[in-house]
Parts: sequence; structure tokens; C-alpha cells
Amino acid sequence: MPHTTPPDGRRDQQALLIVAGLADLAVTAVGSAAGAVRSLLRRSDAVELVKEAEADLEARGRLALDRYGSVPPAHLEVLARRVLARRTAAGGDV
Repeated sequence: MPHTTPPDGRRDQQALLIVAGLADLAVTAVGSAAGAVRSLLRRSDAVELVKEAEADLEARGRLALDRYGSVPPAHLEVLARRVLARRTAAGGDV
């Protein structure tokens, strides 16, 4: 089936519908988040929840930095260290 581009009027309408759909999704998400925040503020253990959330975010941040912040060792360097460890364990000369 050959790909044909729709007329400009159809493209404009499609773009408008997509933007309107994204806006509706954003409004719904913000409304849900606001409701969740309101319900959290009514809780008596809000202070403890905030402390737990802070600790969780800190742990997640540490994991993310560990995962993406450090450069893994070079592949050949790892292989060379394994060979050296095997030779040393077998009593061979280094």
C-alpha cells in the first residue's frame, strides 16, 4: 500500500487532536496528583511519610549514580586480571 500524505487541512486537524489529547492527559495527571497530595496532607503520619519518601529518593539517587556515574572497567583489563589470578593460583610465574 503506497504511503500518501494527507492534505494540509487533515494534518492540521490531526495535530490539533493530538495536542488536545496530550493536554487532557496532562490535566488528568495533575488532577490525580493533586488529589493524592491532598489525601497525604490529611494523614496524621505525614511527617513519617515524608521522611520515608526522602530516604527512598536518596537511595534511588545513590543507585542511579552508581549505575550511570561510574565507568565499567575495560573488557580486556578484566580478562587480563582473570588470567593473572589463575596463573597466581596455579603457582605459575607472573
